[in-house]
Amino acid sequence: MPNKLILGSSSPYRKDLLKRLGVPFECHSPNIDETPLHPESAVDLVKRLSIAKAFAVDRERRGTDHTPNGIIITSDQVAVLNNKILGKPHTVDNAISQLSRFSGKKVSFLTGLCVFNQQDQSYQYTLSEYHVYFRTLTLNEIRQYVLLEQPLDCAGSFKCEGLGVCLFDKMEGDDPNSLIGLPLISLSRLLRETRHQPNRLKTKWRKDR
Repeated sequence: MPNKLILGSSSPYRKDLLKRLGVPFECHSPNIDETPLHPESAVDLVKRLSIAKAFAVDRERRGTDHTPNGIIITSDQVAVLNNKILGKPHTVDNAISQLSRFSGKKVSFLTGLCVFNQQDQSYQYTLSEYHVYFRTLTLNEIRQYVLLEQPLDCAGSFKCEGLGVCLFDKMEGDDPNSLIGLPLISLSRLLRETRHQPNRLKTKWRKDR
Protein backbone atom coordinates (compact mmCIF):
# COMPACT_ATOMS: atom_id res chain seq x y z
CA MET A 1 0.00 0.00 0.00
CA PRO A 2 1.32 3.51 -0.73
CA ASN A 3 2.75 4.84 2.51
CA LYS A 4 2.48 8.60 2.19
CA LEU A 5 0.28 11.40 0.93
CA ILE A 6 1.61 14.23 -1.20
CA LEU A 7 -0.36 17.45 -1.62
CA GLY A 8 0.52 18.80 -5.03
CA SER A 9 0.02 22.45 -4.17
CA SER A 10 1.71 25.43 -2.57
CA SER A 11 -1.66 26.89 -1.50
CA PRO A 12 -1.81 27.55 2.26
CA TYR A 13 -5.60 27.22 2.04
CA ARG A 14 -5.47 23.68 0.62
CA LYS A 15 -2.78 22.78 3.13
CA ASP A 16 -4.95 23.93 6.04
CA LEU A 17 -7.93 22.00 4.67
CA LEU A 18 -5.98 18.75 4.32
CA LYS A 19 -4.72 19.11 7.89
CA ARG A 20 -8.33 18.72 9.04
CA LEU A 21 -8.28 15.05 8.04
CA GLY A 22 -5.48 14.36 10.51
CA VAL A 23 -3.31 12.50 8.00
CA PRO A 24 0.41 13.19 7.61
CA PHE A 25 1.38 14.58 4.22
CA GLU A 26 4.12 16.31 2.29
CA CYS A 27 3.76 19.26 -0.07
CA HIS A 28 5.15 19.48 -3.58
CA SER A 29 4.19 22.35 -5.85
CA PRO A 30 4.00 21.24 -9.50
CA ASN A 31 5.58 23.29 -12.24
CA ILE A 32 3.04 23.47 -15.08
CA ASP A 33 1.61 26.03 -17.48
CA GLU A 34 -1.93 26.82 -16.31
CA THR A 35 -2.87 28.91 -19.34
CA PRO A 36 -6.33 27.92 -20.65
CA LEU A 37 -6.43 26.39 -24.11
CA HIS A 38 -8.64 27.93 -26.77
CA PRO A 39 -11.40 26.97 -26.90
CA GLU A 40 -11.67 25.21 -23.54
CA SER A 41 -14.63 25.09 -21.17
CA ALA A 42 -14.27 25.60 -17.44
CA VAL A 43 -15.14 21.94 -16.83
CA ASP A 44 -12.43 20.78 -19.23
CA LEU A 45 -9.89 23.27 -17.88
CA VAL A 46 -10.07 22.23 -14.23
CA LYS A 47 -9.99 18.55 -15.20
CA ARG A 48 -6.97 18.96 -17.46
CA LEU A 49 -5.03 21.02 -14.93
CA SER A 50 -5.89 18.84 -11.92
CA ILE A 51 -4.64 15.74 -13.73
CA ALA A 52 -1.64 17.51 -15.27
CA LYS A 53 -0.55 18.71 -11.84
CA ALA A 54 -0.62 15.14 -10.51
CA PHE A 55 1.49 13.80 -13.35
CA ALA A 56 3.90 16.74 -12.97
CA VAL A 57 4.39 16.04 -9.27
CA ASP A 58 4.96 12.36 -10.01
CA ARG A 59 7.47 13.17 -12.74
CA GLU A 60 9.34 15.75 -10.68
CA ARG A 61 9.62 13.49 -7.65
CA ARG A 62 10.85 10.57 -9.75
CA GLY A 63 13.67 12.84 -10.90
CA THR A 64 14.98 13.00 -7.33
CA ASP A 65 15.74 10.34 -4.75
CA HIS A 66 12.11 10.12 -3.65
CA THR A 67 10.64 6.63 -3.66
CA PRO A 68 7.62 6.69 -6.00
CA ASN A 69 5.12 5.03 -3.68
CA GLY A 70 2.81 7.86 -2.69
CA ILE A 71 -0.72 9.09 -3.24
CA ILE A 72 -0.68 12.53 -4.89
CA ILE A 73 -3.57 14.94 -4.29
CA THR A 74 -4.02 17.81 -6.74
CA SER A 75 -6.77 20.31 -7.42
CA ASP A 76 -7.67 23.24 -9.62
CA GLN A 77 -10.41 25.84 -9.34
CA VAL A 78 -12.00 28.54 -11.47
CA ALA A 79 -14.90 30.92 -11.06
CA VAL A 80 -17.48 31.16 -13.84
CA LEU A 81 -19.78 34.10 -14.53
CA ASN A 82 -21.98 34.14 -17.64
CA ASN A 83 -19.92 31.24 -19.09
CA LYS A 84 -16.71 33.25 -18.74
CA ILE A 85 -13.79 31.75 -16.82
CA LEU A 86 -12.33 33.96 -14.09
CA GLY A 87 -9.16 33.07 -12.22
CA LYS A 88 -7.20 34.68 -9.42
CA PRO A 89 -7.12 38.49 -9.52
CA HIS A 90 -3.46 38.92 -8.43
CA THR A 91 -3.91 42.72 -8.10
CA VAL A 92 -6.16 44.98 -6.05
CA ASP A 93 -7.64 46.58 -9.16
CA ASN A 94 -8.51 43.19 -10.67
CA ALA A 95 -10.09 42.04 -7.41
CA ILE A 96 -12.26 45.16 -7.25
CA SER A 97 -13.24 44.66 -10.88
CA GLN A 98 -14.18 41.00 -10.32
CA LEU A 99 -16.32 41.70 -7.26
CA SER A 100 -18.01 44.61 -9.04
CA ARG A 101 -19.06 42.20 -11.79
CA PHE A 102 -20.27 39.68 -9.19
CA SER A 103 -22.53 42.19 -7.41
CA GLY A 104 -26.12 40.90 -7.35
CA LYS A 105 -25.26 37.83 -9.43
CA LYS A 106 -24.82 34.06 -9.12
CA VAL A 107 -21.23 32.86 -9.60
CA SER A 108 -20.29 29.19 -10.01
CA PHE A 109 -17.03 27.76 -8.70
CA LEU A 110 -15.72 24.58 -10.28
CA THR A 111 -13.10 22.60 -8.37
CA GLY A 112 -11.39 19.62 -9.93
CA LEU A 113 -9.81 16.97 -7.69
CA CYS A 114 -7.34 14.29 -8.75
CA VAL A 115 -6.00 11.47 -6.56
CA PHE A 116 -3.04 9.79 -8.24
CA ASN A 117 -1.39 6.48 -7.25
CA GLN A 118 2.33 6.56 -8.00
CA GLN A 119 2.72 2.80 -7.76
CA ASP A 120 0.46 1.87 -10.65
CA GLN A 121 0.13 5.29 -12.33
CA SER A 122 -3.66 5.22 -11.95
CA TYR A 123 -5.78 8.18 -10.94
CA GLN A 124 -9.31 9.08 -9.96
CA TYR A 125 -10.91 12.41 -10.79
CA THR A 126 -14.00 14.19 -9.54
CA LEU A 127 -15.55 17.62 -10.02
CA SER A 128 -17.24 19.70 -7.34
CA GLU A 129 -19.51 22.60 -8.21
CA TYR A 130 -20.48 25.31 -5.76
CA HIS A 131 -22.63 28.39 -6.30
CA VAL A 132 -22.40 31.74 -4.58
CA TYR A 133 -25.15 34.34 -4.76
CA PHE A 134 -23.67 37.78 -4.15
CA ARG A 135 -25.75 40.51 -2.61
CA THR A 136 -25.80 43.93 -4.27
CA LEU A 137 -22.51 45.54 -3.31
CA THR A 138 -21.47 49.17 -3.34
CA LEU A 139 -18.09 50.14 -4.76
CA ASN A 140 -17.05 51.42 -1.35
CA GLU A 141 -17.91 48.06 0.28
CA ILE A 142 -15.90 46.22 -2.35
CA ARG A 143 -12.87 48.48 -1.97
CA GLN A 144 -12.93 48.23 1.81
CA TYR A 145 -13.19 44.47 1.68
CA VAL A 146 -10.37 44.00 -0.83
CA LEU A 147 -8.03 46.34 1.04
CA LEU A 148 -8.82 44.69 4.37
CA GLU A 149 -8.59 41.00 3.42
CA GLN A 150 -6.33 41.15 0.32
CA PRO A 151 -7.89 38.13 -1.47
CA LEU A 152 -5.50 38.48 -4.40
CA ASP A 153 -4.55 34.79 -4.58
CA CYS A 154 -8.14 33.52 -4.42
CA ALA A 155 -10.35 32.63 -7.38
CA GLY A 156 -13.33 34.96 -7.13
CA SER A 157 -11.49 37.63 -5.11
CA PHE A 158 -12.82 36.63 -1.68
CA LYS A 159 -12.08 34.39 1.28
CA CYS A 160 -15.24 32.59 2.31
CA GLU A 161 -13.52 31.38 5.48
CA GLY A 162 -13.05 35.04 6.44
CA LEU A 163 -15.00 38.23 5.84
CA GLY A 164 -15.92 37.11 2.33
CA VAL A 165 -19.16 35.60 3.66
CA CYS A 166 -20.38 39.13 4.32
CA LEU A 167 -20.55 39.62 0.54
CA PHE A 168 -23.05 36.79 0.01
CA ASP A 169 -26.81 36.37 0.05
CA LYS A 170 -26.52 32.58 0.06
CA MET A 171 -24.42 29.62 -1.04
CA GLU A 172 -25.41 26.33 -2.69
CA GLY A 173 -23.45 23.10 -3.01
CA ASP A 174 -22.54 19.78 -1.46
CA ASP A 175 -19.21 20.71 0.11
CA PRO A 176 -18.34 24.26 1.25
CA ASN A 177 -14.68 23.21 1.50
CA SER A 178 -14.58 23.06 -2.28
CA LEU A 179 -15.12 26.81 -2.31
CA ILE A 180 -11.84 27.21 -0.42
CA GLY A 181 -10.07 24.95 -2.89
CA LEU A 182 -10.19 21.32 -1.74
CA PRO A 183 -13.46 19.30 -1.63
CA LEU A 184 -12.88 17.27 1.53
CA ILE A 185 -16.01 15.13 1.22
CA SER A 186 -14.94 13.83 -2.19
CA LEU A 187 -11.32 13.58 -1.08
CA SER A 188 -12.23 11.51 1.98
CA ARG A 189 -14.18 9.11 -0.22
CA LEU A 190 -11.32 8.71 -2.69
CA LEU A 191 -8.81 8.18 0.12
CA ARG A 192 -11.02 5.48 1.63
CA GLU A 193 -11.03 3.77 -1.75
CA THR A 194 -7.21 3.78 -1.69
CA ARG A 195 -7.32 2.46 1.90
CA HIS A 196 -6.18 5.73 3.41
CA GLN A 197 -8.44 6.52 6.36
CA PRO A 198 -8.23 9.81 8.29
CA ASN A 199 -6.29 9.19 11.52
CA ARG A 200 -9.06 10.55 13.73
CA LEU A 201 -11.53 8.03 12.32
CA LYS A 202 -9.04 5.21 12.82
CA THR A 203 -8.57 6.20 16.46
CA LYS A 204 -12.32 6.35 17.07
CA TRP A 205 -12.83 2.94 15.47
CA ARG A 206 -10.21 1.36 17.72
CA LYS A 207 -11.85 2.85 20.82
CA ASP A 208 -15.27 1.59 19.77
CA ARG A 209 -13.83 -1.91 19.44
